[in-house]
Amino acid sequence: MDHASLFPAPPNMPHVMPDMRVGFILSPRFTILAFASFIDGLRHAADEADFSRQIYCHWKIVAPAITPIMSSCGVEVLPQEIFPDPREFDYLVVVGGLLPSCLDHPHETIQYLRRAHASNVSIVGLCTGSFVMAKAGLLDGRQCAVDTGHLNQMKGMFPAVVPESDRTHFIQNDIATCRGGTTALDLVIALIEVRCGSARAVKGVTALHMDPIQAAHRMPPRPYGHLTASGNHRLEQAVELMENHIAGPLRISTLARQLNTSARELNRLFSKHAGKSPTSVWREMRLAHGHWLLVNSSRTVTQIALECGFADGAHFSRWFRRTYSETPREFRERRRQV
Repeated sequence: MDHASLFPAPPNMPHVMPDMRVGFILSPRFTILAFASFIDGLRHAADEADFSRQIYCHWKIVAPAITPIMSSCGVEVLPQEIFPDPREFDYLVVVGGLLPSCLDHPHETIQYLRRAHASNVSIVGLCTGSFVMAKAGLLDGRQCAVDTGHLNQMKGMFPAVVPESDRTHFIQNDIATCRGGTTALDLVIALIEVRCGSARAVKGVTALHMDPIQAAHRMPPRPYGHLTASGNHRLEQAVELMENHIAGPLRISTLARQLNTSARELNRLFSKHAGKSPTSVWREMRLAHGHWLLVNSSRTVTQIALECGFADGAHFSRWFRRTYSETPREFRERRRQV
């Protein structure tokens, strides 16, 4: 058997500016789960399928020195860069950990956080990263999500902060916090939706195998999202694969083979549950993502076309006009005048 056919090469990397640029600051004795949840959400949103390239999202670990940082479980992580200009990032994510060890940041780190905040870079606290943010004076008078076990500690150490333990996370303009653990995944999915659009957030939800019932509460409705709760496992898998291949649509025969079924059976399922062919449903998903990008990014029509799996700008424009009764350029121009 030719194993190469089972593992297709990634499509050519598009030349686009990432929608979401993240710098991680790891605290002494940081918690692996919160860090892994957040960064893996980014990883799945950053590329098509499971290729893990940093295209639509970019990240790196920064610190005042290139020395290993030990996690709470003893695993060490080496920073990638000494603190760059914080304006390189859209978000600086402070990964908390064991108290009080996680507060033992050098003065340079606290100053860097303050400088980033003054430069309008959003600051995010995972787990007890909120304590580090409070130490830097970034949470005075603000609500923040704190685990129940640390609620009294936050109140005692930083009385100007308003800690809450009944919410998984808070997003307040330039500040975001979460309680820790897998709630970091809730937070990153919400931030991905804001910066990268629903299609990329949905990709993270599906690729990370989040519970579909809980995921439905996290994500807004999307084209044919109801098919993921149709009760037919094969159809639900097909829709998830489609959402994971926005930029590089597969042939329906290839999709059917991956699902261990036939193209004829897929067409029957989509006709029954969606009233359309799988090709039409997939195209409408990609057009919806292109529609979002026209409003929320400065990319050219051609760049958007390629990101949404169309051969070129003309092909995308043709289908966009059929679906939305105007060309992408006309739509974008009209929205700018509103």
